[in-house]
Amino acid sequence: MVKVVLSLLLLFSLSIADELFESQENNLTQKIKSFLDKGVYERNEEFINIVFDPESDYYTNRRVDVVKVVETLKENGLLNLFYKSPKEIQLNFITSGSPLFFVKLMGDTLRNIGYYRYVTTASTLSSSEFTWSINLTSEYATDPLVLQTELNKSGSKVIDIDRKSQTEWTYVVDMGGSFLNLVELEDRVEIKLKRSLYAHWLNVSKIEKLKILSSRRNNWYPYIAYYDASLHLLKVIKEDERYRKIDLEIPKEAKYIKISDLYSLKNVKDELTLQPSGNR
Repeated sequence: MVKVVLSLLLLFSLSIADELFESQENNLTQKIKSFLDKGVYERNEEFINIVFDPESDYYTNRRVDVVKVVETLKENGLLNLFYKSPKEIQLNFITSGSPLFFVKLMGDTLRNIGYYRYVTTASTLSSSEFTWSINLTSEYATDPLVLQTELNKSGSKVIDIDRKSQTEWTYVVDMGGSFLNLVELEDRVEIKLKRSLYAHWLNVSKIEKLKILSSRRNNWYPYIAYYDASLHLLKVIKEDERYRKIDLEIPKEAKYIKISDLYSLKNVKDELTLQPSGNR
C-alpha cells in the first residue's frame, strides 16, 4: 500500500514538473514570437529552437529573461531594430514606484542614450502601477540592451518587454533600490559645473553646507530646489538679482539639489564652482 502511494506521488510530481516545464516553454516561445514578425519566426523556427536550447537558460526566478532573449535574437541576426526611414515610435514605461522619481529617472536615461526630443502622450496612475507614454521620431527602435545598461547605473532593471508593433514597445521597470545616478558632493571636494542648457542635478545627502561661486562672465539669477529621496520638493530658493556667490544650508531631509537660473541657463555663460562642507 505504501509503495502504491509513493508511486502515485512520484507520478503526480513528475506530471506537475512536466506541466511547469511546458508552461515555461510556452512562455518563452510566446515572448520570442512577440519580438519577431510572423514570417520571420516561421522561416526560422527550427533555427530558433536550436539557438534557445536549453530553454532553462532564459529564465530567472521563473520569469522569462526578456533582455537575454532580445540579446540572443540580435546576436543571431533575427531581430532588426532599424527602420528604412525615420518613423514615429511610441514607448510605454510601467513601474510600481514613485511617478515623479520615475519620470526623472527615465528622462535622464533616455537623454543618456541619445533621445533628447520626445513628447509625453499619456501618464496614468493606479493603485498598483504608473504608466508613462512618450512619442518620438527615430530611425531605429530603442535597443533594450542599451536601455538596460543605462538603467543599471541607477539600480533599476527591465523585467518585461512587450512589442505591440514595430513602432510601439512597452517596458516594465523594477525600481526597487533605484537612485538617481548623480555626482555626490563631499566635504571640501570642490566641483566645477560647466555651461549647460539643462539644470544641474546633484546628490547632497552627505553634506551640510554648500557655497556656489559664479564667474564674472555670468549673469546668474539663482534658482535652487531641494528634493527628498522620492523627489518630493522640500524647498525652493529664487533670487531676482544677479549673484556672484551664495551660501546654502542643506535641509536635513534633502538628498538631491537642482541648480538652475530663474530666467534662462543662457545667463550662465561660464562655469559655477561648488564648495561643499560639513558631513551628515
